[in-house]
Amino acid sequence: MAEAERIIGTPDTDDAAAAPEERRPKGKRRVVALFAVAVVAYLLDLGSKMLVVAKLEHHEPIQVIGNLLQFHAIRNAGAAFGIGEAFTVIFTIIAAGVIVVIARLARKLYSLPWAIALGLLLGGALGNLTDRIFRSPGVFRGAVVDFIAPAHFAVFNLADSAIVCGGILIVLLSFRGLDPDGTVHKD
Repeated sequence: MAEAERIIGTPDTDDAAAAPEERRPKGKRRVVALFAVAVVAYLLDLGSKMLVVAKLEHHEPIQVIGNLLQFHAIRNAGAAFGIGEAFTVIFTIIAAGVIVVIARLARKLYSLPWAIALGLLLGGALGNLTDRIFRSPGVFRGAVVDFIAPAHFAVFNLADSAIVCGGILIVLLSFRGLDPDGTVHKD
């Protein structure tokens, strides 16, 4: 009977089920890579901040490369360059929002480069969010521990570095036309 339906032109269930598969990107979702990168970025940030608080806070800066690069522990309640110290709660909400957006986007993720980029963003956002929740002066008002101090630039941490690197990678992937679902388009 299925042969007769095929001859007449009525699609059988096998043909109907195959159509959506053709539109899906080939390959496995890259969720594991995203979360692996996020965990590594988060743990490196957390470990470095614990070390800085234990060994460097309330001490003289450590010269790494002369005056060009120092390790100098500071607490930053604001954003980059200490801007917006009165808006710590807002930065906490933004970080939480970024985490939610990345988690939702992960369901449609088939691109390894996008998984790496989003993993860096997620790990960095989690690192700074952890500081904002658990460090003094209190929940959702905590100051982020920054310690990498290049000459004539803002003091930052590994979470900030992960966020910036992830953001740069996303811009490059977008310029190349690679979407998170693995499709490539030429605009």
